[in-house]
Amino acid sequence: QVQLIESGGGLVQAGDSLRLSCAASGDTFPTYATAWFRQAPGKEREFVAAITWSAGITVYGDSVRDRFTISRDEVKNMIDLRMNNLNPADTAVYYCAAGTRFSRIARSYLHWGQGTQVTVSS
Repeated sequence: QVQLIESGGGLVQAGDSLRLSCAASGDTFPTYATAWFRQAPGKEREFVAAITWSAGITVYGDSVRDRFTISRDEVKNMIDLRMNNLNPADTAVYYCAAGTRFSRIARSYLHWGQGTQVTVSS
């Protein structure tokens, strides 16, 4: 099993930066890849970013590329998402995910956290 606990969400203003963290644990962690997804009210879950645990290869969703950065700490088993130049469209619940595939597709990930709310005011 893998446990994922997100932290760092909150209320910020447009243009601000925020860092989300995901603490990973469990006897089957690390997995091949970890990722961040987000879901706004009334919308489908959206891919944000993913990273392979060993090599650190990254991929980003089109709407966050050049503004968000995903990273992992192999010693602390943490996955961070640094978000810059936030705008109201980034408002969502952000979820950490882990799985055996490096993918943009949510169903590829077996393990999920409970999510952390990010709200960006204009």
